[in-house]
Amino acid sequence: MENRMDIESGSLLSLISAVSYGIASMAMVFINKAILMQYSQSMTLLTLQQLATALLIHVGRQMGYTKAKGVDMQTSKRLLPVSLFYNANVAFALASLKGVNIPMYIAIKRLTPLAVLVAGFFSGKGKPTAQVTLSVLLTAAGVLIAALGDFSFDLFGYSMALISVFFQTMYLVLVEKSGAEDGLSSIEIMFYNSFLSVPFLAFLIISTGEFPNSLSLLYAKSNSLSFLAILFLSLVMGIVLNYTMFLCTIVNSALTTTIVGVLKGVGSTTLGFILLGGVKVHGLNVTGLVINTAGGVWYSYAKYTQKKSKPPKLMSDVEAHRK
Repeated sequence: MENRMDIESGSLLSLISAVSYGIASMAMVFINKAILMQYSQSMTLLTLQQLATALLIHVGRQMGYTKAKGVDMQTSKRLLPVSLFYNANVAFALASLKGVNIPMYIAIKRLTPLAVLVAGFFSGKGKPTAQVTLSVLLTAAGVLIAALGDFSFDLFGYSMALISVFFQTMYLVLVEKSGAEDGLSSIEIMFYNSFLSVPFLAFLIISTGEFPNSLSLLYAKSNSLSFLAILFLSLVMGIVLNYTMFLCTIVNSALTTTIVGVLKGVGSTTLGFILLGGVKVHGLNVTGLVINTAGGVWYSYAKYTQKKSKPPKLMSDVEAHRK
């Protein structure tokens, strides 16, 4: 009876973490796009998000709201690559959003499963099934066709999005490994990620010349209540997104997190044509996005059936999360 209850609670946690990540990820794309249309200093924005995250967790720990442990140097060394890859992913993603419309941005980010599969193949996880391979190729083909019909094509933006896919793959794989092998909770990984990010980001905003002009611009825009509201929402949702992403990856897997990202992209793509503008409809563009979405859905179904045919390992994942 107790084992059955543990399995049921583990299944519920897996479902909640996946759904929460999907909703937060979808919302964050539009929030980031909205604030970047008014404040293009993406690195400063990311630094503020990480500072807010680290400060909130620190205060929560001091007040007893979370049991997250304090900073440990050995753990910091192990999680430093996670932090570097995470910040590189977000930095390149924010840079791409400056020039790429939301539907195309989501289509490019849907290439993450391809990168995860390639990384898994070279790390010894074996050859993917025919369905998985074909669905990933269909997704990639959709991106190419959509790009041909994108009137607002921005080479720099496309390049930034593709580089972001690489870094996203790397940190998801590392987060899954850290959570399962080191027994760290999602809040602890999130705190270390934010704590380790601040010096790295401070160096970047200074070396790139974004600072101190970014603060001057931020001060000048502080008179706008609408801007402050979007900025506050961006900081809050940055925390929510990080927590749900790390939780989903630890409780489930890096692959599950990418699948959720593919599925939430269906809704985001549709809304992207309506909200925030920047999209000129073209036959090739729409056809490519439909093919890309179909490939993403097919990929998700293929991975679901593949996972269902294998012995479940949910209990080990949940137990590792509870350590």
